[in-house]
Amino acid sequence: MDRLQAMKIFERVVEEGGFAAAARAMDMSPPVVTRMVAELEQHLGTRLLQRTTRKLALTDAGESYLQRVRAILHEIDDAEAAAAARTRDLRGTIRIVAAPVLATNFLAPMMAAWHAHYPKLMLDVSMDAYAASRVDEFDVIIMVAGEGFDANIVARPLVQGEAIVVASPDYLERRGIPREPQDLIHHDYLRDSSAPVRLQSGPGRKLRLQSLRADVPDEEVDAPAVLQSVSTELLMRAAVDGAGVAVTSRLLAEEHLARGELVHILPGWIFSRYTIYAALPSGRMLPARTRVFLDFLTEHVPRAMAEKSGQLS
Repeated sequence: MDRLQAMKIFERVVEEGGFAAAARAMDMSPPVVTRMVAELEQHLGTRLLQRTTRKLALTDAGESYLQRVRAILHEIDDAEAAAAARTRDLRGTIRIVAAPVLATNFLAPMMAAWHAHYPKLMLDVSMDAYAASRVDEFDVIIMVAGEGFDANIVARPLVQGEAIVVASPDYLERRGIPREPQDLIHHDYLRDSSAPVRLQSGPGRKLRLQSLRADVPDEEVDAPAVLQSVSTELLMRAAVDGAGVAVTSRLLAEEHLARGELVHILPGWIFSRYTIYAALPSGRMLPARTRVFLDFLTEHVPRAMAEKSGQLS
């Protein structure tokens, strides 16, 4: 039995959710895939998968073994990438996790340029609104953190920004324009419940705003939330449609502001200052392929954001 091949097949069976799907993905026959997993279980002397007519499920032993297998396969990929780097022929897969809004607005626009530079390096991008909590599971995490961020990770800052308060012209015509933070008590609040925002917004469900003047203290507003979501796109769409006031990144709101679909309200106040980071666990060996991806992001993200702002100004 080819143990390495058996490990790869076992991992793919779990990822694809079945033997037939794994066989298609690996261009193998289903009987061979089934036999390889059975031989692996026999070799280990334990059952890795619970087989039913409806679905597969990992046993406790299978769960533990899968984690080890993934680590082993990842180390093999790292070794192959390190060897390939000596010939400047980088190849392999970089596993990335990012919040959906970051994957869509910061990663996706650079994929063509990335592929042109590194055609043999595939990016495997997962999306999770709470990406920062999964730092140990991926090669790179694209995350947002507020001022004073401190964690046991290695983080490269990519771009800084501010979160501002916005609403549509139609909504403001109906409900009036807030002149002071406390005016938001009488407005419908579209609340972002994602982790970075929740951690910055103070105790409870109050909206905390910071004055741009150093001599003016922060204000907390008990704004009534009419919609709550981890989806920035959903909240932005609702704000454009006139559902209420929303807190969003100035970078993400720029196009809507330029087209007159949203209005920046309370311009003397911000919700927060934040930084978008490319992060990875501290203490982990940095493969050549991951290093070139970080270098690529460090170079291209600020440039792309500057070009976008220039086009809209």
